[in-house]
Amino acid sequence: MHPESGIDMNDEPAYAPRKSGIRVMGEISWGTHICVFYEAEQDLLATNSSYFAAGLEDNEFCIWAVSDPIDAEMAKDALRQSIPDIDTRLVAGQMEMIPAADWYLPGGEFDMQHITGGWNEKLRSALEKGFAGMRVSGNAFWIGTSHWKEFCQYEHELDRSLAGQKMVVLCTYSLSKSRAVDLLDVARAHQFTITRRKGEWEFLETPELQAAKQEVRKLKGALDVLSDAGHAAFTARERVVLAQIVRGYSSKEIARTLGIAPRTVEFHRANLLKKTNARSTVHLLRIVLGE
Repeated sequence: MHPESGIDMNDEPAYAPRKSGIRVMGEISWGTHICVFYEAEQDLLATNSSYFAAGLEDNEFCIWAVSDPIDAEMAKDALRQSIPDIDTRLVAGQMEMIPAADWYLPGGEFDMQHITGGWNEKLRSALEKGFAGMRVSGNAFWIGTSHWKEFCQYEHELDRSLAGQKMVVLCTYSLSKSRAVDLLDVARAHQFTITRRKGEWEFLETPELQAAKQEVRKLKGALDVLSDAGHAAFTARERVVLAQIVRGYSSKEIARTLGIAPRTVEFHRANLLKKTNARSTVHLLRIVLGE
């Protein structure tokens, strides 16, 4: 239950919007995996402070895996500027601060299954306690180490595992320690990649992100065409499902991404066919895309 509203937040759908706390991003959904390349310590601290402030306000359980160039006390001091009652929340257990090295490299060894299993256990516990979900941030202390390749694989696995989970993750990387090839490797393992330099934000777009934006623009234009043509209005859920259909996803893939049952996807697909008078999914796509 949300402590103030009395609403069971665990019944909230996995695609429900969340406040990112990051000005240039606005709202995000559960399962979002964000990367921020920061220039200075202040950029790192300010980014995490606003990110966690948004999560705590929305009854999320928060974890900050802290590592160089900052320590736990610096992190707490930064949080106090945005969240005056942060010490109370830490004592109450709504937020944890953990040493990143202890979490990611216990005993100096990297174990991907141990890490991902640990996140899943933390999330399960948070939901049982009545939190809406979990918000995580970790700083990439492994750049330039012998573990770089392993952690890149972990980032890709984490990105896949977040689908349908009530969890959002922010990974922070130092610009000064990253090579050009590192930026590309990291960007491909995250849904959004942003740089923050002296308080200013800028999106780093990969070819995959550019293609996704083109898909969104194409879909928006198609929906406008349908609206102008007098077709019955789509519900918000139908629009979300249609977006995934346009991207070529199967019902099982759509269900996993949105955190719903495959039969629910088929229900919305049937409604889309009915509202557009389409004979099949292929016909639906031709109508929507104007082909």
